[in-house]
Amino acid sequence: MTASLERLRRCHFAVDLGAARTRVYVKGAGLVVDQPSVAAINTRNGALIAVGEFAEKMTGRTPDYIRVMRPVSGGTVVDIEMAQRMLRQLLGDKVRRALRRKPRLRAAACTPHDADPLAQRAAIETLVGLGARRVELVDTLIAAAVGCGLPVEQPEATMIMVCGAAATQVAVLCLGSIVTAERVPVGGEAVDRAIVQHLRHQHELMLPSQSVRPLQLALSGNGLTPHGPASTEIHGRDVATGLARSVQVDTAAVRDAIQTPLTAVLDGIGKVLRACPPDLVADLADRGIMMVGGSALLPGLDQMLRQATGMPVHIAERPDVCAVQGLGYMLEGKIAPLTLDPLAL
Repeated sequence: MTASLERLRRCHFAVDLGAARTRVYVKGAGLVVDQPSVAAINTRNGALIAVGEFAEKMTGRTPDYIRVMRPVSGGTVVDIEMAQRMLRQLLGDKVRRALRRKPRLRAAACTPHDADPLAQRAAIETLVGLGARRVELVDTLIAAAVGCGLPVEQPEATMIMVCGAAATQVAVLCLGSIVTAERVPVGGEAVDRAIVQHLRHQHELMLPSQSVRPLQLALSGNGLTPHGPASTEIHGRDVATGLARSVQVDTAAVRDAIQTPLTAVLDGIGKVLRACPPDLVADLADRGIMMVGGSALLPGLDQMLRQATGMPVHIAERPDVCAVQGLGYMLEGKIAPLTLDPLAL
């Protein structure tokens, strides 16, 4: 981590290209972009119509010649050109002019754990298209751990769980590096799909594309536990007639539907703990798990993990921006590497 920190201190801006949101940290200015990773284009002439929040509001509401795209999927850039156009618009002319003045512009980017070379190359080419002469890649797990204040560089075990939209990453960190990690292809989107399928099969109701998150929040602060509300009213479209309809949904049944994808997350935590040395597991029994990522705010998820693992579970203060905040700390030089004095002979 020492050599990486030295290179990161020379970077001028950092980008966290997530499947749900894109965040950009500029050295000396802080977090300047925090918008959904969505772009809307006119398919007739290829013109970019909107990006970010406005483009997300257009999802499911556009005429046939407007296409709403997500250039990032599963933490990997799948459309490099569209990702570059989206980033240019999100940064704005003022920020881009300030970055262009930097001699030998350098950038940093988060990449998922065990990202393949093609995914890493896509992230590099996306930022090179913005004018970066050099791009440093940082594992999302390490960046998120630094961003939420975990003592990553110390000889103490820390466990972090990054709950993303497309995947959940679990790792044990020690001495500035990853001891063991697991990437589970289950995230907030899988939970959304489970709710949508439950309502379609049990109530013959189709939800609007932007209604799933409010449904999760309707489960209240104890959403995944039996202490939540008994029922909630959901508005949608009838599968058979196509007419608008409202139904009272039993939240206990919704919790059962959500349990299926979350079981894979528990299996991932178990794999990480089984592969971890016993000395580090003893540290984790006291320190517990730190949850970061946008899906960490799913109501009651921390309580469910606490009951299933028997370990303390904590949610970061701002879990959604921990990764880019960690990159920002590295850029600003706020993280001191662990230095070992040579033994005197």
